[in-house]
Amino acid sequence: MRRTTGVVLVLIVISLSPGLIVISLSPGLADDPKPTDNAPSSAFFGERAGQEQTVEGIALCWCPAGSFTIGSPRTEPERRPDEYRGTSSFLTGFWIGKYEVTQAEWRRVMRGMPAEMTAGAGDSHPIYSMNFAEAELFCSKLTELAHKSGELPPSWQFRLPTEAEWEYACRARTTTATAFGDSLSSKQANFQGKPYNGAEQGPSLKRTAPVGSYPANAWGIHDMHGNVFECCRDWYVRFPPRGEDVDLHSAQRSATRSEHGDISRVRRGGCWADDGWACRSAFRLRFEPERRADHIGMRVAAVQSRN
Repeated sequence: MRRTTGVVLVLIVISLSPGLIVISLSPGLADDPKPTDNAPSSAFFGERAGQEQTVEGIALCWCPAGSFTIGSPRTEPERRPDEYRGTSSFLTGFWIGKYEVTQAEWRRVMRGMPAEMTAGAGDSHPIYSMNFAEAELFCSKLTELAHKSGELPPSWQFRLPTEAEWEYACRARTTTATAFGDSLSSKQANFQGKPYNGAEQGPSLKRTAPVGSYPANAWGIHDMHGNVFECCRDWYVRFPPRGEDVDLHSAQRSATRSEHGDISRVRRGGCWADDGWACRSAFRLRFEPERRADHIGMRVAAVQSRN
């Protein structure tokens, strides 16, 4: 904020002799109020679902406070047992990436690539083949850059979305199997193989597509179905998280072990190598933290830090 000065007239009264008074007006200087934060926290909240803004080059969409039903009904075709329904809610809203993190964004923040891009390469293609620790490091570095530039308030941070945040943003208040209804065509999302629930057959790219190549959901968010799986910050538990502002990032002891005794993080959204049914809003899979794969990428969320 630019610092300016204003002129203040100071009244000086001088008595020279009985009955004679001289009044003088003398200019003085007054400072403006001290500069305020470039991005005050109270002004950083969105006002409506789908509202957009860009922070440190990352396009974001606003997800308002509210509640929704996570998981899928028993009648949903191709439903899996770990999609048990429940209610999740958020006391405050949050921002989520309008697009999956791109290779250009990753390169700018991380100064390099996590691996060779073998399933689609280019600045606008989604990043993939990073492990969980690298995805979190990207979020940390992005937060530092945004704080330094003043575009992100000090009380806000970039991080991976929780599993509940991810599905809330994916559904955008829909209750159907996908954000586009109870079917999914490969004209609506990048996947290969059979369309979901009788939808129209579309192209099968057999690789990633540039982000935003397919229609957005009702909140303006692209590629929540297909393209690349997106890793969430939660540990994988048997059923989707239910409750208020549930964050299972540190719930390692509660994580559900696989048949091999391993614990995993969560990935969501399906990918270019899947059939359409695996791109449903409620579909969830494990994501081993050390794993790298050409079909697993990421999307960021911007949230207010919890004290």
